[in-house]
Amino acid sequence: MRVVKEGQEQVTPSKILCVGRNYLAHIEELANAVPEQMVVFCKPNSAIGERLVAQRGDEPVHYEAELCFLYRQGRFVSVAVGLDLTLRESQQRLKQQGLPWERCKAFDGSALFSAFVPMPKASAGLALELRIDGAIVQAAPIELMIYSPAAILAEIQSFMTLEDGDLVMTGTPAGVGVVPAGSRFEAQVLHRAQPLVGASWHAQ
Repeated sequence: MRVVKEGQEQVTPSKILCVGRNYLAHIEELANAVPEQMVVFCKPNSAIGERLVAQRGDEPVHYEAELCFLYRQGRFVSVAVGLDLTLRESQQRLKQQGLPWERCKAFDGSALFSAFVPMPKASAGLALELRIDGAIVQAAPIELMIYSPAAILAEIQSFMTLEDGDLVMTGTPAGVGVVPAGSRFEAQVLHRAQPLVGASWHAQ
């Protein structure tokens, strides 16, 4: 089983819950419709990875930076920045056929995370930022989310049991794209404009 770091400890999530279409600008950049109901899908524990790859088979990999939360005892206790890696070409084909997304969203190594650190007392003021080779490509405060962390937690718990240590990826702002081979990704969570936690990956 794959693990993530929470402080100095290792945590083994049973699953990862992902929220789709949670930022209006991202919905618009992919020409999607605003959903009437929260879009939620799962990644298995085996999706947790450490390597950022630019290609999977003969298909380019796309990046999506996201604020991520670790669940324990009824609430989100820790926050991290993550990359939801996507096979966008396959996703488009599957969507057109009305088929599930697992092949393009839940493959091994499709979820990368920084360490998780304690949540601030209030989520207001949280933001994410992603730089590729030093240039900012994604940046957004949590206030731009359509669904707040509290709303996300309530919706998931309305139909699924969360186990202690499970992870929730809360959606991505505009600025997604292809992972350039050889590039350096630097992602971080900010709180009131101050760095809270971050991670970096070299795309292979």
